[in-house]
Order: sequence, then structure tokens, then C-alpha cells
Amino acid sequence: MTDKQVRVRIAPSPTGYFHIGSARTALFNWLFARHHGGKFIVRIEDTDRTRYTAEAVPDLVASLRWLGLDWDEGPEVGGEYGPYYQSDRLELYHKYAKQLVDEGHAYYCYCSSERLTNLREQQLARKEAVGYDRHCRNLTAAQRAEYEAQGITPVVRLKVPLDGQTSFDDVLYGTITVQNETLDDLVLLKSDGFPTYHLGVVVDDHLMKISHIMRGDEWLPSVPKHVLLYNAFGWDFPVFAHLPLILAPSGKGKLSKRHGGVEVREFRRQGYLPEAMVNYLARVGWSYDDKTEIFGQDELVRVFDLSGVNNSPARFSYERLESMNAYYIRQLEPDDLARRLVPFLQQEGIEAETTDLVPLVPLIQERLKTLSDAVDWIDFFFREPAAVQADQLVGKKMTASQSLEALQHARDTLHALPDFQVETIDGALRSLAEELGLKVGQLLGSVRVAVSGKTVAPPLFETLSILGRERTLSRIDRGIEALSESKD
Repeated sequence: MTDKQVRVRIAPSPTGYFHIGSARTALFNWLFARHHGGKFIVRIEDTDRTRYTAEAVPDLVASLRWLGLDWDEGPEVGGEYGPYYQSDRLELYHKYAKQLVDEGHAYYCYCSSERLTNLREQQLARKEAVGYDRHCRNLTAAQRAEYEAQGITPVVRLKVPLDGQTSFDDVLYGTITVQNETLDDLVLLKSDGFPTYHLGVVVDDHLMKISHIMRGDEWLPSVPKHVLLYNAFGWDFPVFAHLPLILAPSGKGKLSKRHGGVEVREFRRQGYLPEAMVNYLARVGWSYDDKTEIFGQDELVRVFDLSGVNNSPARFSYERLESMNAYYIRQLEPDDLARRLVPFLQQEGIEAETTDLVPLVPLIQERLKTLSDAVDWIDFFFREPAAVQADQLVGKKMTASQSLEALQHARDTLHALPDFQVETIDGALRSLAEELGLKVGQLLGSVRVAVSGKTVAPPLFETLSILGRERTLSRIDRGIEALSESKD
């Protein structure tokens, strides 16, 4: 697409936690850079001081690192085109804004917020297009001096051509042309000294030698204004590629909090693997062929290309993500999965080490959809289950008396075993069920609830072996006691 070195960027505004849609944009940029041997840059566009959130940048950094999207320039890394926070680049924006004014491409506007509000209300009342009326566009030097004598700090507005057309090419949307008369004289530099998005992004993308701009297609309407700025400065355009919107699972409207988690930190908290998230996000709006779903990160770098990006909106499917996450969990080595489970147990007050969890992994690995699921499966290995009710211990199609007798026999049988290995426990309990005239499931159901406090738990024989004889018998004793008291 270009003979220049590929240099791409993400430029989030730190107004909230890192959104999954922004993560998809970051991923596409990162993959494109790595595929072409280029550079991936992170720039913080922190010029909207009214919405600035202090936690946003640390969250962005943590989220990118969790996803494995390392950057070549930006926060914590530096680089020759810094600083990478727009709030540290104000002198540059003032310089270029003044240049535009001096060369007749922009002008100072002294209109008050009250005048602009009244103008908007009048335009709405007359059902006219809402926009600035260019009141200050042709002020004389004397008029400007009068405003400045009043102590009014002006904004700088772009002097948009009143006729003609502005065109640009987009990799996904082709050539787009707009009539200049439909464009507003947008503000470039605000009265507080900070640039608007439009001036900041054009100046920084040029000075940082950005070769390709890949961002959400909600920014398409802004491109003609940016093209006018590039033309005014006499700068070459980057390549534009506007990515499809991510829709809600229903396909109606943009993905938002009401549909479920939308922040990277939330998916991380719920126990999604970064490998699964990267694989899934890569497939939201991009395809390699009509059948391949699973891609490792190295494979994605090798095959990713903008030709596979669709310009139609893409639905976000929580079910599909969950299924992919379960697949990736199943591929992990036991010690790796155990290591990843530790913080999820610790969050629930369970102090477990990796070595404690390795024996448990084979019992639950096939059952997990997210890492957080593990807590409900194995918490009883680390703390005593809550007291169970007698009716929970009653086996299927059994009476309380029959269940009590079965548990008593199971306790005696387990107590007498020569060892507490899985095979020994298996054979003994199956034989006991036959002796008692019970189905194996009837006997094991009562034992399972007694030792785990759950009707659904990991495989029972392995569970008993890991719990050990002493804890197993102690918990069965509690079950026997509960059933005995219910009969009194």
C-alpha cells in the first residue's frame, strides 16, 4: 500500500476504561504493523480535560500488555517522535494553528458560548442545518483588536472552502467525496489552549510519520475536514482504512454495557484468556477464509491483511467468545492452567498455590468456560463446605433412612480400605452399591453431596483420593449426622 515504512498508531482519549471495540482497533493496527515489519505507536489524546479520567491510562497500558500487544513508541517506552501525550505537545498545536491563520486557512473566532447556544436554538427552531454561521470569518483587524481589548480569548476555526468538493480514498470504502458547502468551520484550537481532536490528530499523525490510519468508521465524517488540513499544510495524506463498527449481539445498535461486559478489564476479571480474546477479536470483522476460526498470535501476524476486513458492521457474540475461551483453556498444560487459576481463587479468599491446583486441573479442565468458573468447582477442596440439608443427601428414589444406611456403609467401607487410591475407591464403592441393591449413581450422589456440598462436582473417586481419607470421613460423618437428626 505504500513504499514507506509502516507506522500505525492507536490514539485513545483517556476518558474511561479501555473498551473492547478500542481493543479490536488496537489489535488490527498491531497485527498490520507486525505483518509488515513496521512500528506500532500508542499516543494518548488527553486534550479533553473535562472528561479526563486518571485511571484510564494505567488501564489502557495494563490491557494492552495483557493482550500481548507490545508497542514500539509511546507511554513507558518513549521514542524519537515524542512526547506521546498530547497535553505535553501544546506548543506544537499553537505553532501550527498560528501558521494556518497567518496563511489564510484559519481565523480567530470570538463568539461567546451564549451566542453559539442561541444560534443553535434559532437554527433548530427554523429547522435549518445546525452549524457555525461564520460570524467571525471576515473580521477586520480593527474588529479583532476590539474583541481582544475586551479580554476575549478566541478559538481558532478552519476556513473551509465555501464551494467545490473534497475527496479521499479509503481502503475499505473506496473514494468518498463531499461537498465543501456541507462542512462546518470547525474549531481547531480551543480557548483553553488545548487543540480539538481534528487539529491534534492531523499534526501528530504527520509529525509522527504515521503511514496508515486504522480506526473505527465512526470517524469517517471527520476525514474531509482532516484532508482540508493536510492540504492547507501541504502535507501528504496517510492511507485511510476505517474499520467496521462492532454491533450488539442482536445486531441492533452499538455494543454497550447493557449487553454485558464491554471493557477489557471486565473480560479479564471474568477469566477470559488473552489468547482467546485476541483470536476472537481478530475474527470480528476480519476473515482469512470461510472455515478457519482458530489462530494463534504468530499465525495472525503471518496472515493478517486489510483485504480480509469487511466494511459491514460485525456482531459481537458473547457465546462464541465463551466457546473459544473454553477451547483455549482445554489446550493449556496443567501447570499453566493451575498458575492462571491462582488469582481467581485468591479473589475469593482461597489461599492456594500452583502446586495445590495441579492435581485438580484434570478434574475440571474440560468443564471450564472461563477461569473464574473454577472457584465453584473446587472451592470445597480448600475450605469446609457449608452445612448441607438432610434432603440434599437423600439419593434419587431413596428414602432418608436408605440414604443414611448407605452413607454409613460407605463410611465403613472407605475407612477399611488398604489405600486411598482412585482405583481402590472405585472398586470398593461400586461393589458396595451392588451389595446394597442400589444403582451406583444413587450411592455416589449421597457421598458427593456429603463431601463437597454440591450436587454437581468433579469426578467423585478422584475427588475422594485428593481430599484424603481423614477429610473424606469427617465430611461423611457430618452427612450422617444431618440425616440422623432429620429422623429424630
